[in-house]
Amino acid sequence: MAAAWAQWDHIAKVDPDKALHDEDTYASIADTGTDAIIIGGTTNVTEARVQPILDALSATEIPIFVEPTYRPSSSHTEGLSGYLLPIVLNADDPLWITGAHHEWVRSSDPEWDYVQPEAYIVLNPASSVATLTQADCGLDTDDVVAYAELAEQVLSQEIVYLEYSGMLGDPAVVAATRDALSSAQLFYGGGIHDYNSAYEMASVADTVIVGDVLHEAGIEVVEATVRGTRDAKHDS
Repeated sequence: MAAAWAQWDHIAKVDPDKALHDEDTYASIADTGTDAIIIGGTTNVTEARVQPILDALSATEIPIFVEPTYRPSSSHTEGLSGYLLPIVLNADDPLWITGAHHEWVRSSDPEWDYVQPEAYIVLNPASSVATLTQADCGLDTDDVVAYAELAEQVLSQEIVYLEYSGMLGDPAVVAATRDALSSAQLFYGGGIHDYNSAYEMASVADTVIVGDVLHEAGIEVVEATVRGTRDAKHDS
């Protein structure tokens, strides 16, 4: 699998445990201008919930990835670009560093060409993912940068993901993290809810991810975040 994510400025993240806004459809997400779609979430992510979304997106042409917090019946599905496998570096529960991944590998027999790990650093202590993984979110800038360098230089990770999940992060922390990386792609997710917040975070991260706003505010607002991202990249 080529490093497609190196060309992504904006990603829409679909949570199978949440409904779409009003009369939005999954297929319409691809028309927002986003570069890719990730299907994943913290709770109740099952194959039974994911497969109908994949079916609804089958006619779209943008990359579609799944974060596998469940055991798929087959390691690769038609129309699916691959799997992004989260490794939560600051999890106090080792289940989310290697344990769940070990079980997924044992039960799924993955096609490794379609699997790419993501080095997560979870930074919102009030988020569901922080609670689930028992993440140590009391990190200062130097701590976050050190985790990012560990991911890239020691663990050879190609994606570092700053996950603020539900809150807008500190742009200075995000910028310092990106500056510390040599080649890894810096994903940022959390609190992007309009043009301005997308512009702000796209100015300091390689790729921004919107999730809650898709479910809570809908397609038109996602389109605004795409415009903010594009303008930030153009102006940088």
